[in-house]
Amino acid sequence: MLQGAIAGLASGGLYAVLAVCLTLMARLVRVVNFAQAATGMFGAFCAVWLVSTLGWSIPLASIVGILVGGALSALLGWIIATWLSEASTSTRSAVTVGPLLLLISLSFIMFGNKPQPFEPIIQGPAFQVVGVAVSWLTVTTVVMAVVIAVAAALVLDRTSVGTKLRALSERPITAELIGIPSRPLSVAVWAVTGVISALVIIIVAPSQANDATSLSMLIVPAAAAALVGGFRRLDLSVVGGLLLGALTGLVAQIDALSAVRNFVPFLVIVGFLLWMQRKEVWDAAR
Repeated sequence: MLQGAIAGLASGGLYAVLAVCLTLMARLVRVVNFAQAATGMFGAFCAVWLVSTLGWSIPLASIVGILVGGALSALLGWIIATWLSEASTSTRSAVTVGPLLLLISLSFIMFGNKPQPFEPIIQGPAFQVVGVAVSWLTVTTVVMAVVIAVAAALVLDRTSVGTKLRALSERPITAELIGIPSRPLSVAVWAVTGVISALVIIIVAPSQANDATSLSMLIVPAAAAALVGGFRRLDLSVVGGLLLGALTGLVAQIDALSAVRNFVPFLVIVGFLLWMQRKEVWDAAR
């Protein structure tokens, strides 16, 4: 069981990184971006195509794939910032379901519907914990999640750009009236989170079910992890992602429960939604 929980931390790190991106998007540009993992998936598939078809080196193709993921995310952000700047958070979030489905369909057309032959970029054991090997992949994803969350917090709290972003998220109309460029800053947030998503998916995809649908649906456990922090707390999003990965890995080791391991994120989402709405639920049950 311990081995399963530690093995699950690699996925947990992936969930945590995506959850941090979702939390930043929700806080700064008022969007729950359901296409967050899909843009990364498409960039990763482009990288694989460049390696397998054109013979590019893995590092160069990975850089191009990461840029593609960032560009797709920036394009979606520009569209929303241009035509949906006054829309509610619910409307802006619902719009991102369209790009999610579009990118999955487009990947089927361009790359086929089979898993892609990803080459592992990071592999091998790093060290052991009570006799259980911890891989470099696990170390990398966990460190990425922590570093990105800490860096984002420092930027938001201690830089002028962070002050402008917080002003835009809290008082968007007032911020625009005093001259803060809302659209470029919003698009920049989309681009950065798109780059991060593509990077972590390229790193982790060889250890995952790496077809287009499975990689795009990583948004579900990432959303569950972000929900732990209420889409506001970066630290709790990281903790939620790691715990969710460890729990999924642990469940996979139990024969009687392994069949339901993929439902764990859904159960977490339902549980937290009920907890957040407990007062209304209890009042209705009386």
